[in-house]
Amino acid sequence: MIPFETVAIFFAASVALALAPGPDNIFVLTQSALHGRKAGLLVTIGLCTGLLVHTAAVSFGVAAIFQTSTIAFNILKIVGAMYLLYLAWQAFRAGAANLDDKRKPGMDWRKLYSRGVIMNITNPKVAIFFLAFLPQFADPSIGSITVQMLMFGGLFIASTLLIFSIIAWSAGFLGEWLKGSVKAQLIMNRVAGTVFTGLALRLAISER
Repeated sequence: MIPFETVAIFFAASVALALAPGPDNIFVLTQSALHGRKAGLLVTIGLCTGLLVHTAAVSFGVAAIFQTSTIAFNILKIVGAMYLLYLAWQAFRAGAANLDDKRKPGMDWRKLYSRGVIMNITNPKVAIFFLAFLPQFADPSIGSITVQMLMFGGLFIASTLLIFSIIAWSAGFLGEWLKGSVKAQLIMNRVAGTVFTGLALRLAISER
């Protein structure tokens, strides 16, 4: 049984990390503003699904490959950067959407979910972060390290889901304003495209 004090410290640290400005919460913010609160929540669920993969990888030792193999790290990094550039290209091409017509949604919900999953999984920095962060709280004397890693991963996902959902809900108010302004929608699309491009460049130049 993991001590309550350890759980509390880990959860507090996870919340602080989720609040710190970064690619994932910026992604949720822009998508919520452009497509509404539901879109932001779906992206959040997608990102957390990706975290499940990273949690399993760390728990069972697979993530060590990305820490020791430069080739594996670079391949995943390039794939992630290319995907973000693809999203930037789509955003720059996008026009104004009829946000009031609920029969013709401006974005496929499955695509929003998939965006979150792919963006998170193709970021090798997340895998290495998990590999460095989670083991700090594990204690071999109280049981299986793998089980503890899975539990800590679950707590991290819970904190991320909580904070990112709040971000998505708050950004949704911006989306209400966008409904009444075609120009504002176009500007937000350009902002989103710029954000995606910046995230792609940041990922491309990142080092292990």
